[in-house]
Amino acid sequence: MKEGPRVLVALVSAVLLGVIIASSGNTQALRVADAIAPVGVLWVTAIRMTVIPLLVALIVTGVASASDVRDIGRMGASALVVFLALLSGAAAIVIPAMPLLFSLMPNGVRPALPPGAAEAAREVVSGGQTPTVASWLTSLLPSNPVSAAADGAMVPFILFVLLFAIAVAHSAPASRTTLVAFFRALGDAMMTLVRGVIWLAPVGVFAMVLPLAARAGASMVGAIGFYIAAYAIGTLLVIALLYPVVALFGGIPMRRFARAALPAQLIAFSSSSSLAALPALVEAAEDALALPKQVTGFMLPLGAAMFKLAAPTTWTAGAMFIAWFYNVPMDAPQLFTIALASVFLGFAAPGIPRGGFIMLTPLLLAVGLPVEGVGILIAVDAIPDTIATVLNVTGNLVATILVAHRSRTWLVQ
Repeated sequence: MKEGPRVLVALVSAVLLGVIIASSGNTQALRVADAIAPVGVLWVTAIRMTVIPLLVALIVTGVASASDVRDIGRMGASALVVFLALLSGAAAIVIPAMPLLFSLMPNGVRPALPPGAAEAAREVVSGGQTPTVASWLTSLLPSNPVSAAADGAMVPFILFVLLFAIAVAHSAPASRTTLVAFFRALGDAMMTLVRGVIWLAPVGVFAMVLPLAARAGASMVGAIGFYIAAYAIGTLLVIALLYPVVALFGGIPMRRFARAALPAQLIAFSSSSSLAALPALVEAAEDALALPKQVTGFMLPLGAAMFKLAAPTTWTAGAMFIAWFYNVPMDAPQLFTIALASVFLGFAAPGIPRGGFIMLTPLLLAVGLPVEGVGILIAVDAIPDTIATVLNVTGNLVATILVAHRSRTWLVQ
């Protein structure tokens, strides 16, 4: 059985077993489900430990191997155009869809705040300050690249690696050849290691998803369950529309794209990490879809760090749920403001836990919603985050395909 079906079987099995455990109320079974969670954490950690060296190898070989350094500028411009086009398309879908979905929400008594919601809101409001344009710009370049990588500040780290790769491309031919050969060998070694880890994906996915499904069963009823269902419908609608986009504008049949993307999507769903899915994306792009390595080496790491296609859905659905929770009417201009902000401000979200929520906090105030609502979204974020990661990963692969398609006239493969 191929990798995708094996992981899918493990995922479905974990969900079904988790639902059975949740509905049974058996505390012993729940403890057993929690006991295997470290296996999943260990598996995700094994993937993540390869990400930094693989990311460096991809960028350096992709950029420094370009026949003309001007190609990198063209790819950067194409990436920006594609990112904004996909985000705008997602926002155009979400703006009419979410009000329709949330119009079905009951108007009865509002539930109590989910556990931890008030504490999470206070933590975001007191500890997280919205970055200004100046502070965001000054944070783009790291004073210590090693520290940036260790702290998970991926955007500054990737920009450093891009500058390093451009410097390699401008080096003397002998130095350039040596460095490119070294990083290509490093990338090959990392991919060999990754393939071994991904071979264990069914075990890791099962161990990651089972505890989540077992503990989420109780929350899948009532208002929170409706919010999660509405969020899932909106997200899956955007994902579904990406397939014809690939066929129409990327020149890749939908079935081929679906087979290539499935392993990365399943890893994204189980790990809630775009970076953890990056090695599987590389395999999908370079092996299954045969995209140029110059493009994949540039686009995939950049997209994993900066491109969050789920932002319009996340921010709009979150605002709609908060508006329902506090019984505050939401008009079309307010929704448009949130969707527009998600298109342009998502790139500026700080690379820290709950960074997107920090950006959302002042936006809620701007449209007249209580800032405490951020705590509700954080408290119930476990399942929406897994779905959002699938959309982010799929969007990253789609963006890479579209840039590769646009570059075919000027990129020498």
